[in-house]
Amino acid sequence: MKTKILSVMAATAFLAQASAASADTLENVKKKGFIQCGVSTGLPGFSNPDEKGNWTGLDVDVCRSVAAAVFGDSTKVKYTPLNAKERFTALQSGEVDLLPRNTTWTLSRDASLGINFVGVNYYDGQGFLISKKLGVASAKELDGAAICIQAGTTTELNLADYFRANNMKYTPVVFDTSDLTVKGFESGRCDVLTSDQSQLYALRIKLANPSDAIVLPEVISKEPLGPAVRQGDDGWFNIVRWSLFAAMNAEELGVTAANVDVMKKGDNPDVGRLLGKEGGFGQMLGLSEDWAFNIIKQVGNYGEQFERNVGQGSPLKISRGLNALWTQGGIQYAPPVR
Repeated sequence: MKTKILSVMAATAFLAQASAASADTLENVKKKGFIQCGVSTGLPGFSNPDEKGNWTGLDVDVCRSVAAAVFGDSTKVKYTPLNAKERFTALQSGEVDLLPRNTTWTLSRDASLGINFVGVNYYDGQGFLISKKLGVASAKELDGAAICIQAGTTTELNLADYFRANNMKYTPVVFDTSDLTVKGFESGRCDVLTSDQSQLYALRIKLANPSDAIVLPEVISKEPLGPAVRQGDDGWFNIVRWSLFAAMNAEELGVTAANVDVMKKGDNPDVGRLLGKEGGFGQMLGLSEDWAFNIIKQVGNYGEQFERNVGQGSPLKISRGLNALWTQGGIQYAPPVR
């Protein structure tokens, strides 16, 4: 009986501790009045500052969405540029509240870094960028190549695995940032640049002559990219996760930044729950009932975010592919608000 009582006490203490922890990030964010968001050092389409220092991109829109949900104002964000080696330490230490930095969700990162991925905002895969002058049509023709890689990424292991599996050799040329890998590639220090395909398209437009380089057709890995938060803070985890899901559900329901006011007045129950007319879902998250309305009104649904940042409305012009909704031939799928 004594053991049972101690077990109950221990469980109660754990739940109390977990409950306290779950409020920490949200309360701290509210006190300081903004969200500190960890982003890349500059990757067009995902997180990149313009000449005035304004950040834009698909990952930046995750930060803006969470700010809209928490504050009702998508501008309540400050950005911390991080290279691949710095990013996890910055999140673990509390330097940033949220890390949507084109980061691949893997088991080891989930289980050993003290972080949790909330979902996937871009399904990707590793590929190869080469100069057309190389005269190569397939990655399997790259035996003996010098390959530029960014340090501290899943890219390094994927590359080693692929070349070993195909009985090929290569010389790695490693850089700390994506910008340096581009400069190394353009200066001829390597024959090939490897990274996630989305990043290759973004880096190609930084070349003096983008049309001189092509992305090879092979995709050699799964790279589900998504935002991460610290473990032990379930309340903040839920807010960030459902900010992402709200944008996806909005696209599926046909709710856009332009029509959200009209849609809220309609009688579609799914739209009503999403936009806060019924259900009390904002209260469940510790937010106001118009949390999702504010995301869609100020940042747009997932499709709008995709198209303006990396899709046909952007210089990258990446097709939706796997990132289309499940109803449109892709695999993006959000649980329902109910």
